[in-house]
Parts: sequence; structure tokens; C-alpha cells
Amino acid sequence: MKGKVLISGSSGLIGGALLPALKASGWQVTRLIRGASPGEGAITWDPSQPLAPGVVSGFDAIIHLAGASIVGRWTDAKKRRIISSRVPSTQNLARALAEAPQPPRVLVCASAVGFYGSRGDEVLREDSPSGQGFVTEVCREWEAASQPAIDAGIRTAHTRFGIVLSAAGGALQKMLLPFRLGAGGNMGDGRQWWPWIDMADVVGAVLHVVAHESVHGPVNVASPNPVRNADFTRTLASVLSRPAIFPMPAFMARLVFGEMADDLLLASQRVEPTKLLASGYSFHSPDLEPALRAILGK
Repeated sequence: MKGKVLISGSSGLIGGALLPALKASGWQVTRLIRGASPGEGAITWDPSQPLAPGVVSGFDAIIHLAGASIVGRWTDAKKRRIISSRVPSTQNLARALAEAPQPPRVLVCASAVGFYGSRGDEVLREDSPSGQGFVTEVCREWEAASQPAIDAGIRTAHTRFGIVLSAAGGALQKMLLPFRLGAGGNMGDGRQWWPWIDMADVVGAVLHVVAHESVHGPVNVASPNPVRNADFTRTLASVLSRPAIFPMPAFMARLVFGEMADDLLLASQRVEPTKLLASGYSFHSPDLEPALRAILGK
């Protein structure tokens, strides 16, 4: 399926990688952006306000990635920004699409594996229930906000992204400096499962979801080979030819990062990409070490 695609969040980490891939694969891309001067190939919107159905009519696919960064200490104000940048915007977009004269064939909305909460060694598939914690609540509300589009018969997928690995930003970029200085190590006891995903597979998975009519609902976008945090840090250190002997104890992570430490850094999520595999998606980088070497040019 090729045609016209509308994408929000195109300036973010995932959007910045997805935009050129969409164009390269033959899509006519329009960006949904904030601001008063959209320029060519863009539509402006205020995510907190209702969107005119005619503005989003006539697109074959919608990819909705917009949302404020969750990285940082979660003050009450930060939490409000995280929720308000996701839930109202998704509701407003979904309502407009539901009423559009020419609705899209597919709506792909970003979500996260944080939906599941911290679950130890339990294997988490798309039909696993949600857990507890702030990120879990955000993901539940975020996904539920697209219900108007679902009710209107638009095929809707919620891509639950794992820890996205990219040299351009995100978790890996923040880890590189201490690891290059030989000051890296486990988070907590290192036994928590980290559901990582290479950026090439993030892009590939989103394009796959758009193209495959059978894929809808929640979709885990994570490597089929998750690793424990201790294995992740050891592998990263090995790729960088550095030791990994300075762990950050759980109490220190909580002291530095607050509530975010428990929900993101210390959480254990053994995620399985069941729907992607069942629908025939072939991962570019299923194993961590080759993925890190490719990303870091090692």
C-alpha cells in the first residue's frame, strides 16, 4: 500500500528516522506540526484543540507519534505535560478521522511497553494485561484515546515501542559517555529484562504494520531476543572495549531519577513481538551485539 500519509511527531527520534524511509518507499508525506507557518508538505494543528475533519481527510495512512519526552524527573508538572501531550491530541485526531469525508485505511498510534508495568520474568505478549505505575496509566489512557477511530471502522494499531537504540538520541546516546569513560555498569541488580529495539526495526515494523491489513490493536515493537540489564551493559561495554564495573544501585537510581527509575530503568519487561512475527515481519537486527556494532560503527 502506497499513497498519502500524514505523520505527527516527525521531529522526534522515531519520526526523524521514519520520515525519510516513508519518502524513500514511495509515500507522499505530509507532516502534522505545531506552529503558524507550516510551509510545503505540512499542516498545522494545536493538539489540545479539536481538529476539523476536512483537514485530515483523504490520507491513506496516519502515523501519530507526537508526545512530550518522558525522560527527566517526574514532577507533577512534568507528569501533566506527559499526559496532556498524548491523550487529548490522540482523542482530537481520532475524532477528526472518524468524521472525515475520506477516512484513512489505517491509523498507527505510538505507545510503549510501559503498558505492562514491571513483571519480572513473565513473558509479555500483546494480550497480556496492563500493570501498575505512572507509565502504565499513561499508556492505557493513550491507547484508549483512539477509540473513536476504532468505532468508525478504521484499522488502528498501537505500536508499543521498547527501548529504542539509536546513536541519534534516546537511552543509548545518554549511556554512551559514561560507558566510554569506563564508568558504566548495571542498573540495580541487573536482572531486569530490557526490551530493546534497533531503530532500523522500529522503522521497518511501522512500515510493516501500515502495509499489512491483518495487523491491528496492540503491537509489541521490540526485539525477539530481549536481554537482562546486566547482559545489555556487558555487551555495550564489550562493543566499546571498556569495562562495566560501576553499577548504579537501585537506591541511587531512585535518588537521582525519582519515580522514573522504577518505571523505566529498574522495570523488568520480557516482551515478545508476537504479532510482528506471526504476520511475517523479519527483524533486521534480532541480536543485541551486532545491532550495537552497526549503530556505533564498531
